[in-house]
Amino acid sequence: MDVNHNKNMKNEDMLSPLAEYEECDFSKLLEKPRLLSIERQRSLEERSLSELSIGISPCLSSRANDLNSLRIFEQPDFICSPVGRRSGINTPRSQTGFDPHPMVAEAWEALRRSLVYFRGQPVGTIAALDNSEENLNYDQVFVRDFFPSGLAFLMNGEPEIVKNFILKTLRLQSWEKKIDRFQLGEGVMPASFKVLHDPVRNNETLIADFGESAIGRVAPVDSGFWWIILLRAYTKSTGDTSLAELPECQKGMRLILSLCLSEGFDTFPTLLCADGCCMIDRRMGVYGYPIEIQALFFMALRCALLLLKQDDEGKEFMERIVKRLHALSYHMRSYFWLDLKQLNDIYRFKTEEYSHTAVNKFNVMPDSLPEWVFDFMPVRGGYFIGNVSPARMDFRWFCLGNCIAILSSLATPEQATAIMDLIESRWEELVGEMPLKVCYPAMETHEWRIITGCDPKNTRWSYHNGGSWPVLLWLLAAACVKTGRPQIARRAIEIAETRLLKDHWPEYYDGKLGRYIDGGSWICLVRLFLEYIETKEWSCRAGDWVGKPHFRLDSLILI
Repeated sequence: MDVNHNKNMKNEDMLSPLAEYEECDFSKLLEKPRLLSIERQRSLEERSLSELSIGISPCLSSRANDLNSLRIFEQPDFICSPVGRRSGINTPRSQTGFDPHPMVAEAWEALRRSLVYFRGQPVGTIAALDNSEENLNYDQVFVRDFFPSGLAFLMNGEPEIVKNFILKTLRLQSWEKKIDRFQLGEGVMPASFKVLHDPVRNNETLIADFGESAIGRVAPVDSGFWWIILLRAYTKSTGDTSLAELPECQKGMRLILSLCLSEGFDTFPTLLCADGCCMIDRRMGVYGYPIEIQALFFMALRCALLLLKQDDEGKEFMERIVKRLHALSYHMRSYFWLDLKQLNDIYRFKTEEYSHTAVNKFNVMPDSLPEWVFDFMPVRGGYFIGNVSPARMDFRWFCLGNCIAILSSLATPEQATAIMDLIESRWEELVGEMPLKVCYPAMETHEWRIITGCDPKNTRWSYHNGGSWPVLLWLLAAACVKTGRPQIARRAIEIAETRLLKDHWPEYYDGKLGRYIDGGSWICLVRLFLEYIETKEWSCRAGDWVGKPHFRLDSLILI
């Protein structure tokens, strides 16, 4: 056994009912024919076009002439473009015979150096190739961090790495999870894991972190959702349902769903979460009902609906999922949505309203409106705000939550278009000199001290407090394709590609415009996705490619 693979790796209607809201029948999704299982041991070059047929949500762009005929939950099939030869060693395929951009080769080399091996098999990628930060946990495989790497491997015809990762994290889920004598829920997925080598016994073991080693000792809520979504990505990419239909995978999904679908004291269909439970893994005032978790929750439920077997146990969970999707979609589209009209309504709120006839249902005080939101809100555009709970609305923009809302169809077609309009209108604030702001705006001075606990890493315009994270570009690019606005993603990536390789692939950038380098050499590999959306020209519909694309980014749209 080669044990040297890892030796160099570092350790309202927000206020009133939406006029255009139309109830969606999620139960119709259960009538979708199941995918046929196909042979998995062939490369993409050897697979026929018929085997690459996959479903995709339609273009949501208001610019499309046939917008009125679109239905948000329809899943028309399309055929992927022919797959061409490989260009270079271990790089994505070129469909036109042209050599890939030099950045692609550099990115793939970094990605392969980040691979973590367990007993001779690759099981994931470490968070960063940064030997200068020995005290950090960059030597671990994080579930959320591996997701974009997993997509890259799937799109490059290497599904085995993703399969190994899915099975290893599933095995870790079954471990006993106890922190300070308290037992965690059976369905909790680890935030991360690492491989330890014993040179004396010459064996390797996995060590998982369920929150007991994390900053703040908070268990991850998002890991289980990312796992379900990645399982859906694997199934859709390969066309093979055998992995998802394994009894172990079915049980793993049911355990995750049992945790988040359980009934309790909460009167909202959203998930109540602590600070530090998601990508924003430190105290940042996202406690309550953060948009990132709600959007991932929605997407994971929809993916699970397609993955669960229709046996007795599966059908029971499907019924619970459908009910929750109805409630969650209404709640999010109604109370988390903010545009100019909603902002005006909040500005004129009456307070201390009682009974079911109340308009100000969460008793939000108009004086709590931050001054910046009036300048940030464009005439055309809108977004899902960061959080809604009694007497509190977090008006900050969060990139991941809004992009996932588009990809999962949590956002209506009109809302998805409005989110893209806002990004274009507030380009300097959200993109600047290095895409893409994880949230906007940053907290400063006294507010920063109180909310972050004087966290020295989350200073203003740094890390999760308004820092610029290039890895978020894959989410923006996929959302742009789904909404028929690829020019937005192209513009953002043209900015990023001028610096990412030169700056050694930083994890994030600091400053209002993302001008200053910070963070380690992270495996964000944004340039991989540039090759998938570069093209000479685009037709009016998402998915119709003209020019020389290297891959159909539509495959990132999983439902």
